[in-house]
Amino acid sequence: MKHVYSDIIEFRGSHYEFGKRQGELLRESVMLENREKEWRLRKPRFAIDVTETKQVFQKFAPQIWEELLGLRDGLDWPLERVLKNFSGYRLDYVRSGCSIVTGKDFFVRNYDYHPRTYDGRFVLFQPSDGGYATIAPSSRVTGRMDGMNEKGLVMGYNFMHRKKPGNGFVCTMIGRLILENCQTAKEAVQFLKEIPHRHSFSYTLSDQNGDSFTVETTPRQVIERRATLCTNHFELLTEENRYHLDDSKRRLSILQEATKDDLTAMGVFRLMNDSGRGIFSKDYHNWSGTIHTTVYFPKQLGMGFALGEVDKPVMFDFKKWLNGESLNLDRIDGYLETDIPFAQMEAH
Repeated sequence: MKHVYSDIIEFRGSHYEFGKRQGELLRESVMLENREKEWRLRKPRFAIDVTETKQVFQKFAPQIWEELLGLRDGLDWPLERVLKNFSGYRLDYVRSGCSIVTGKDFFVRNYDYHPRTYDGRFVLFQPSDGGYATIAPSSRVTGRMDGMNEKGLVMGYNFMHRKKPGNGFVCTMIGRLILENCQTAKEAVQFLKEIPHRHSFSYTLSDQNGDSFTVETTPRQVIERRATLCTNHFELLTEENRYHLDDSKRRLSILQEATKDDLTAMGVFRLMNDSGRGIFSKDYHNWSGTIHTTVYFPKQLGMGFALGEVDKPVMFDFKKWLNGESLNLDRIDGYLETDIPFAQMEAH
């Protein structure tokens, strides 16, 4: 078993100030060293065009461009290096497996991936220069894996494939853009139809109105459906599916059978987080082990977060935080059945 943790980062202020502060924190972290090793192992199959990247951010997310400039100044890096590491535009994404269940007033998500890619950062950000406040685990510093905003909109994504990539944003940055720009699930559906996509993913969205959609996206097409369950295959864009869907369909079948009963949010959390129930995975070396399980309550603006397999998640009252209360908590601890550390924990 490996002890792991996510550092909690609370920030209220402008995007530029937030970026600069994150850059200062990263300079003292082993994460940057580990990320540079990744680039040596996996040569990037893309080129960063600073002008093109700036133009697309100015169109869809001008404040996050300011955050990238803050990172540049906090790290004292060339802008091109910042964009390669943190822009979430025209990057590549390795396969993963995740599961999502939504209910009348909850959203539960398993994030399955490789621990070494995991930021180990849990971020609450209340911007002063535009955009909604958010609570979410981060990915590649600027991106979000799943999360909720101050309007009660919840987002989580599921990987489909990397075939025929386009010039667009990757899932982590798209998740961030949804949360900062959209108030409802319907708004988020429309937003997903407007922005460019790098790879093929499904985005599941829920809001305080009880609306729940899964949006199937590729660089070529975006289409939504009303759904309460999602794993790692398309239901509508079936021609875009990968060949190997057995595990995705197996997990979906378990979720369908279990949710025939009217499960509570914590009942679904236990279904997803208990390794004996068939959804929680320990396949960390193959990029599909369950790292965190989240449960969101859109109407109450509450959230639960668990690293690894736990009895119960750590609970957060986002509404109180929005009103100015600090969490008074520095990090979230957990254990994974692996020897692989998170990126911010130790050099690897």
